[in-house]
Amino acid sequence: MQEVIHARGHENVSAEHTSTFEVTTDDYLTPAGDCILAIDADRSPADFDPEFVEACQTQGSRITFTIEADGYSDSVTGLGHPSLEFTNDRSMVGRTSDYVDDRTIMLAAPFAAEGFDRDLVAALAEGAEVTVTLEVDA
Repeated sequence: MQEVIHARGHENVSAEHTSTFEVTTDDYLTPAGDCILAIDADRSPADFDPEFVEACQTQGSRITFTIEADGYSDSVTGLGHPSLEFTNDRSMVGRTSDYVDDRTIMLAAPFAAEGFDRDLVAALAEGAEVTVTLEVDA
């Protein structure tokens, strides 16, 4: 089961954060947003199909976040959890920790923004069109 989000990069994408990565519906990005990979997303967690959300809330589920831009692609797989809410209408955040809030889309990711392919990050910083695919294996 999957959800597809379309967004775009921005000149301030640096992908340097060590514990989170984020995609936001906001249409701007300041240099302080070092976890943000893409902006102007056409969907947020609050828009996701209830069946997808339920699958992500299954203990032991695995969630894969794949981001593609300008011919580059990278993926990270983390864990779902019954506490995941998927209610935020603005942004989605993957975490290396077990912290949960309404933006959290996965826990225990093996890397955060700083771990994404640097050629992909360069394309994001050039403002490339982005496709994000979230896939859950419950």
